[in-house]
Amino acid sequence: MSGLLPRWFTAKPFAVQILLLALALDPIGFVSGYLLAPSFGVEPLIGGVYGLVAASFPMSWHVMSHAA
Repeated sequence: MSGLLPRWFTAKPFAVQILLLALALDPIGFVSGYLLAPSFGVEPLIGGVYGLVAASFPMSWHVMSHAA
């Protein structure tokens, strides 16, 4: 895991890591879902929600790898 994330990130407490991931991934997920939704025939707001759900997977992966 240390090869994937910078050393300063892994040196942070776990709660701070989760907060940083949420602050980085949630806006990216929402905006990308909002912008891509019309191309899939979905309302933009619903696409934003789908983007938030998709952005939660890397954070869940980080939590599960930390628990192992």
